[in-house]
Amino acid sequence: MIIPVHADFNEYCESVRRMLHDEHFFADVDLSRETFQKKVRNAQVAQYNFQLVVGQNEATNGTVNIRTRENIVEGEMQADAFVAKLKELRAAYK
Repeated sequence: MIIPVHADFNEYCESVRRMLHDEHFFADVDLSRETFQKKVRNAQVAQYNFQLVVGQNEATNGTVNIRTRENIVEGEMQADAFVAKLKELRAAYK
């Protein structure tokens, strides 16, 4: 789940979603009018493995801030590096 902290970052979130879909990963963007905390909680309840939080810094730097399903903040990572990490996880899972 990709979670923008403000509607100004919806376009960047959509570009990250397209990048993930191009690599055959399932991703959604929460464009609802819920509060940020509610968006994070909804993603946890829906059991998304990762929540990618996007704010001003992430949109400017081309990064995403990663949270796991267990609400562990892994920190900021380049979006393409995150896709590479997901590919490694997928390859190791087999």
